[in-house]
Amino acid sequence: MRLIPILIILLGMLACSKPDSGTPAYKNPQLSAEERAKDLLSRMTLQEKTAQMHCVWNDKATMLLDSAGNFDVEKARKNFKDGLGQVGRPSDTKGGLDPYQTALLTNAIQKYFVEETRLGIPVFYHEECLHGHAAKGATSFPQPIGLAATFNPSLVEDVFTLVAKEARLRGAHQALSPVVDVARDPRWGRVEETYGEDPYLAGEMGVAAVKGFQGDGTFKNGEHVVATLKHMAGHGWPEAGNNIAPANVSERVLREVFFYPFRQVVQRAHPGSLMASYNEVDGVPSHANKWMLRDILRGEMGFGGYVVSDYYAVRELADREGLFGNHVAANGDEAAKVTIEAGVNIELPEIDCFKNLDSLVQSKIIAESLIDELVLKMLEYKFRMGLFDNPYVDPEKAKTFIGSEANRKLAHEAALQTITLLKNDNQVAPIKREKIKHIAVIGPNANRFLLGGYSGEPTFFTTVYDGIKQKAGDKIKVSYSEGCKITTTSGWNQDKVEVPTPEADRKQIKEAVALARTADVVILAIGQNEQVSREAWSKEHMGDRTTLDLVGRQDELIDAIAATGKPVIAFVFNGSPLSFNNLVKKVPTVFECWYLGQEMGNAVADVLFGEYNPGGKLPITFPRSVGHIPAYYNYKPAARRGYLFDDVSPLYAFGYGMSYTTFEVGEPVLSNTSIKIGDSINVSVTVKNTGTVKGDEVVQLYIRDKVSSVTRPVKELKDFKRVTLEPGEQKTIEFSITPEKLSFYDINMAWTTEPGEFDIMVGNSSRDQDLKHGLLTVSRQE
Repeated sequence: MRLIPILIILLGMLACSKPDSGTPAYKNPQLSAEERAKDLLSRMTLQEKTAQMHCVWNDKATMLLDSAGNFDVEKARKNFKDGLGQVGRPSDTKGGLDPYQTALLTNAIQKYFVEETRLGIPVFYHEECLHGHAAKGATSFPQPIGLAATFNPSLVEDVFTLVAKEARLRGAHQALSPVVDVARDPRWGRVEETYGEDPYLAGEMGVAAVKGFQGDGTFKNGEHVVATLKHMAGHGWPEAGNNIAPANVSERVLREVFFYPFRQVVQRAHPGSLMASYNEVDGVPSHANKWMLRDILRGEMGFGGYVVSDYYAVRELADREGLFGNHVAANGDEAAKVTIEAGVNIELPEIDCFKNLDSLVQSKIIAESLIDELVLKMLEYKFRMGLFDNPYVDPEKAKTFIGSEANRKLAHEAALQTITLLKNDNQVAPIKREKIKHIAVIGPNANRFLLGGYSGEPTFFTTVYDGIKQKAGDKIKVSYSEGCKITTTSGWNQDKVEVPTPEADRKQIKEAVALARTADVVILAIGQNEQVSREAWSKEHMGDRTTLDLVGRQDELIDAIAATGKPVIAFVFNGSPLSFNNLVKKVPTVFECWYLGQEMGNAVADVLFGEYNPGGKLPITFPRSVGHIPAYYNYKPAARRGYLFDDVSPLYAFGYGMSYTTFEVGEPVLSNTSIKIGDSINVSVTVKNTGTVKGDEVVQLYIRDKVSSVTRPVKELKDFKRVTLEPGEQKTIEFSITPEKLSFYDINMAWTTEPGEFDIMVGNSSRDQDLKHGLLTVSRQE
């Protein structure tokens, strides 16, 4: 009788093993991604493993495609018999493919890797998705610095949910976004890519973006992609504002400012990937920084994804010909060793320093266990994305959905919420239709295609002139004059930047003045364009500045138009803060727009005619001059003592922004004014629309630890909420103050809350005059 249970168990074991029928476990969709990845790794040769750490981008033209840009299976068989980790930006093939063409290409390439390589490991496609998929036909949203101005994480999540779907439908699996670098130097050309100067705001926007990209993290619906958090770390405060220059910051500043948004996003949104930064900190480039990428990122933060290199950054650890080298490695092989030991999983964008990995392992220079560790995580995400079970996309879906008319609605809403009103003397805006017969739209940005960096080619785009003309209708005449030029060349990618002659500009200014004199109101569209503030990636492609003044003769244009005595409304388009002192002195109404995306003209027209009430806030301080840098709001007590012959305050403060209506923010009401360390409280504040039109206000919560073991900022943003109110309407906003919001790195570099008094501030900007105060006392647990 005792044999019967044993027989039953044996039969059960046989039954469980039978359905396998020799099928490898990694092909079993019932197993977890981790289980499948481990099984697959165990079956791989060394060459197949190291191939997963390779990527091709520009080289795909010679290694994967024929002369016409079509997939060439013979080239693939020759060059990638052991597989390939990633292909960079398939959408940029032949200068740019439309959604349908991209889907066809990604399917063709994928078919080879799935069906013809020994283990059938799919390839990953990565794409740039900074503010929309940077591809032909994709929907284009405001630049991240503009999205930050919305102070609306929910909107940002919606934006990147749509971006992810557009990218995924044409074959992409990984987005090289979002950027959560904290931008502390407005001279830096990459400010436009960030969410501004504040760690808390960058963290909240980063969490929202990653949730949009990745959805619930299962990737089951085929509409999401792996997000890539970048760039870790210190990239946003480069020496002298020069891109990729050293970040001369202490460990405390690293942890409290630059690590903070990464920690928030990693722990709350779980991004699948992260990109190391070009810069060095304390003499150690990030791609060689074990402490940063292993101890902090994977250890303290608990990051569970994989790290990608920034483009060519591994080569730069040695020496990148024609540019520079960090010289912490003598050659590409040494650079590969240092990078892998630091914990970088894959080299982007080409097969360069990682090309000899198999021989480096065989020579015992790199341990195979390190290769196994780094490859395993990337395989896991290929399983999570479902590529072993459903590797292809539907070109017809790509054609009908991507960049469609329906997707314009969200792009329009994002543009509207971005626009920030800085000044509106005598309520010049919005303009009254019944009082206007002729509008003059003047300026170098009035009729220009203007998206900023890392942009695609949207199907729809409306300039300021076109948007106003369309909105004005038949009863109002709308005329245009360029006024002057910022540059005579165009294009973010184009290396060459040329400027107009004074004679050419002054001729145009004269023509603009003549037009302005015939109009009832002048709309002035000025600022920057993609060429004068951008990522500086080579000696021929510069983008950092030594001044924050308006480029060229724009101030001469402002002077001349203001001298006509006509009402002037200025819309400023730019990627970084400008010290436009002359503009705010001469012009009664000024809007900060950043780069608004494809719906630029429509959004401007809606705000101009009062169909939308602007409610954006500045996500970064505007200094009075380049000599006022650094100018960020959350400075230390001794940092703003003053200047001889100048005002130490900013031109416009972080968190500032006006409205067509007025708001009253009440005193903060604390649920408890005295708590123990580790406890939380709620802070409630009433906000009332005291004006006559519907509008949005952003209520902001700041905290200051009044006495502490190390110096603390004079105030730090700890929460915010954007609220819409009808005229006369009042709402109560509630914030939660948790131990996290009261903690910092103390004298012993321990993350802690110290007992004492905390100044609780609420208001609608970071300016002292816009804040109301409450006092919280925190004591030790007994």
